[in-house]
Amino acid sequence: MALMNGSLNLPSIYTHRQSTFSSAAPRTTSLRISAVQTDPKPPSSSVTTPATATKTVGVNVGKSKWSPESWKTKTALQQPKYPDLAELEAVLETIEAFPPIVFAGEARLLEERLGQAAMGEAFLLQGGDCAESFKEFNANNIRDTFRILLQMGAVLMFGGQVPVVKVGRMAGQFAKPRSDSFEERNGVKLPSYRGDNINGDAFDSKSRIPDPQRMIRAYCQSAATLNLLRAFATGGYAAMQRVTQWNLDFTEKSEQGDRQLDGAHVEFLRGVANPLGIKVSDKMDPKELAEVRAFFDVHEQEGSHPGGVHLEMTGQNVTECIGGSRTVTFDDLGSRYHTHCDPRLNASQSLELSFIIAERLRKRRIKSQQAFSI
Repeated sequence: MALMNGSLNLPSIYTHRQSTFSSAAPRTTSLRISAVQTDPKPPSSSVTTPATATKTVGVNVGKSKWSPESWKTKTALQQPKYPDLAELEAVLETIEAFPPIVFAGEARLLEERLGQAAMGEAFLLQGGDCAESFKEFNANNIRDTFRILLQMGAVLMFGGQVPVVKVGRMAGQFAKPRSDSFEERNGVKLPSYRGDNINGDAFDSKSRIPDPQRMIRAYCQSAATLNLLRAFATGGYAAMQRVTQWNLDFTEKSEQGDRQLDGAHVEFLRGVANPLGIKVSDKMDPKELAEVRAFFDVHEQEGSHPGGVHLEMTGQNVTECIGGSRTVTFDDLGSRYHTHCDPRLNASQSLELSFIIAERLRKRRIKSQQAFSI
């Protein structure tokens, strides 16, 4: 989904909300953690027919006054059918009594940062898992995704010379809509998997029954995730010196290097005091990432701002998208294909992409400076 005009949502080739952490501007030394949150109580479990749903199309919602309960007057699609409505209501009442995971001040700060990106004064980097899971919940996975977002943010900030607003698809990215309410395998038909906060992904009748208790577990996991992210951000883990060293390590190990002597890799490393060697390779196919380049080309032609990118990615060394300098092939996909939903870029692919985007931001910045000086 695009958060603003000029934001790119890449589909599964690289590619709802919820989210997360927002960087401060380059002139500051601390990293703020913020997120956005909606009413924790979901719509009722009733499922409407397509004919009923059609009645709401074209309604001018701007004429009605919003309230925390106003969603109940609208048609709710993609809702699971809970077998025990009394248990569902009890769980919802429990969650309503919990403290908020995110506070209003954090949401306002993120809104301000997104406004800066929409005006071309910042750049949005949004990324994370397609769907968080209970099975893979651990500190290392959270740390690795946080780390790669920090690395990508540093590269993009250098290329664009603007603050990078980092928004993670974390701490609440569980539920997934489905085009079909049922899934069929070998003649067996079961309710579709809708995310760990609703039912399980195992293909058996017990796992696929919607369980409202999963929402409580999802809340606790979200709270713990955001708590750890705040600790990483304020405890020295996100220090720029550390992030820079990670990126230096990446360039030393990467076989991509850079084909252009005036490119982002070489320019980024030119200002680094640490002595190191850089491998230069022509393995990167220039036809790859055409969608990203087209995104920037369109904005350049229209004179508008490329406000940001939205990626499905992970800090783990998965093999879910082909390509990259470390050459994940079609035959490699089965070796570490762990996603619960759509495929994700791995850490190396994500960082490579950030260098490519940084180069486009750098060229755009130089072109704007030259036009301004005329």
